[in-house]
Amino acid sequence: MEINASQNPIELFKEWMAEAYKTEPVDPDAMALATVGQDGKPSVRMVLLKNVDQDGFCFYTNMESRKGQELAENQNVALCFYWKSQARQIRVEGKAESMPAPLVDVYFKTRHYLSRLGAWASQQSRPLASRKELEDRVAEYEKKFAGQEIPCPPHWVGFKVVPQKIEFWQEGKGRLHDRFLFAKEGDRWTVVRLNP
Repeated sequence: MEINASQNPIELFKEWMAEAYKTEPVDPDAMALATVGQDGKPSVRMVLLKNVDQDGFCFYTNMESRKGQELAENQNVALCFYWKSQARQIRVEGKAESMPAPLVDVYFKTRHYLSRLGAWASQQSRPLASRKELEDRVAEYEKKFAGQEIPCPPHWVGFKVVPQKIEFWQEGKGRLHDRFLFAKEGDRWTVVRLNP
């Protein structure tokens, strides 16, 4: 595998993502999101990529969650995509920037009805006494919003991870993998091949 020095890493990401959509059986848009808490310790969880463009990688979350609180304190994040069917991985390092509320509203309206209710009902990352407690809160919000558009909650936000580094990894025979690291320098990308 070779990569041209003039290759745009976002376009290459889109090519790999398109191939993953053809072969990955579940959630090819799933990505591990790593954040750092006030204590300096990292935490990681899976979230879904909702859009990618030349400016970055977009996802949405509840600001009252652990990840939301950590993002409010420290915008430095890392993402990792892994597609087993393709034997490929992409790692991204960058800063998470808040997206404008009108864009968040547009996305929120596309979510499944139950997901929109859940965004109101779930007190994400906080202790829950029982499944019934959550189901009861969902029922309360379903009654509250009956017959009307479910609005986007004020704590529901979007982030765009503006990449500073993007690494492409392709599994190789005998663990002689191909790795290419793109780094942003000003408004252009540089690329180097890394040892496996």
